[in-house]
Amino acid sequence: MSSFTTYGPFDGPVLMIGSGSIAHGTLPLVLRHFDIGADDITVLGPEVEDDPVLQQLGVRTVAAALTAGNYRELLTPLLAQGSRRAFCVNLSVDTSSVEIMALCRRLGCLYIDTVVEPWPGFYDDASAPLAARTNYALRKSLLAERRANPGGPTAVSACGANPGMVSWFVKQALLDVAGRTGVAYERPATRDEWARLMQACGVKGVHIAERDTQRARSPRDIGTFVNTWSVDGFLSEGLQPAELGWGTHERWFPPTARRHDDPGAPSIYMVQPGADTRVRTWCPTAGPQYGLCVTHNESISIADYFTLGEGADVVYRPTCHYAYHPADDAMLSWHELLGRGCATPSRQVVLDEAEILDGIDELGVLLYGHGANAYWYGSRLSVEETRSLVPFQNATGLQVTSAVLAGMVWAVENPEAGIVEADEMDFERCLEVQLAYLGPVEGHFTDWTPLSTQSPLFPRDLDEDDPWQFRNVLVH
Repeated sequence: MSSFTTYGPFDGPVLMIGSGSIAHGTLPLVLRHFDIGADDITVLGPEVEDDPVLQQLGVRTVAAALTAGNYRELLTPLLAQGSRRAFCVNLSVDTSSVEIMALCRRLGCLYIDTVVEPWPGFYDDASAPLAARTNYALRKSLLAERRANPGGPTAVSACGANPGMVSWFVKQALLDVAGRTGVAYERPATRDEWARLMQACGVKGVHIAERDTQRARSPRDIGTFVNTWSVDGFLSEGLQPAELGWGTHERWFPPTARRHDDPGAPSIYMVQPGADTRVRTWCPTAGPQYGLCVTHNESISIADYFTLGEGADVVYRPTCHYAYHPADDAMLSWHELLGRGCATPSRQVVLDEAEILDGIDELGVLLYGHGANAYWYGSRLSVEETRSLVPFQNATGLQVTSAVLAGMVWAVENPEAGIVEADEMDFERCLEVQLAYLGPVEGHFTDWTPLSTQSPLFPRDLDEDDPWQFRNVLVH
């Protein structure tokens, strides 16, 4: 890329919380696409001292770990800039997104994060009920904050690749399905209109269907958890209960599933970790594959966004869940970790672009059950193309960091939107900002169904009348 779009200056400084792989990858994009100097960016985290990437970029650093007891004291002087409006970019783990977001909004700052993150102890509290350790519970706290403090400075919640970008893919994919199946519609302008279009198209559900084929140059050592993005983040979500948005077309309830106490909850959870829950799905490169039903915010927010009706009177809702086949080394890491009783790995490795031999991250949405059967729409970004576009990240990272960039642009252009989720943003504007960093973005119709690849050697109790029942999707 010989020239880059500049989205203007910020009103004030940028504070980035966290200094991991996603922070490293986001910083060059911020410096490239906004009129801001490195001396107006501060990175706060416990490991920022002697960080070679931060030193190379020339940004300011504050070496500190945020806690529930000190975050106000540490963040307020960095964010309170008088008439200047700071922008807080929270890319950390073990920090309460909702509490930091609330502080930023009280101080008049803009805010964005990639996940609704809690303080330490949420994910691994064995004394807490399973329902209290779900993403439904985390999202519920976010929505409660929004109800209590509507409007005001923009705070974009859960805006990475997924959750985030995939919500924008769903809307474009839905328009493509409507065109393919001949469903007449006026361009949706409201949440209700989007939901009615999905219902009219006959969409029964959405898989966030991903296959990561990036390969390391060196073999993985036993006891080492290898991943192409945050190991801490993957361990946290993989060991939460599996969750999925629960559609109105479903007529079988998994024996290991549970409902929330709130009858209006758009999701259910299972009494097993997402990293140990397999589902059948489809991606263009691999075709039919197993994925992990790892809990993610978008599984709940997408199902909720496209719901028609309320509470016990819901008349339409799609099933929605993640179906993730991570990089082979990450998959092997999970097998080993689960086999050892989820013991903490002795070593963690996040593969950077120099450590990866080749491969792509194929991340998209599979809309299924409609008149054209199933349609995958998404990004097929290779590590080779990533290297040519930006420094300090692999293909997985760039799908996340470019979504953060898009969310920041949208927030600057809509600074008084209050607390918003990716589903509620202008998907076309966000993808317009992001597309230059996603490699081939393609749509693929397929005649595959979860019944297509059932082994005749081991007959199962399936629903032959409706291929897209979760009974057929779940590997059990």
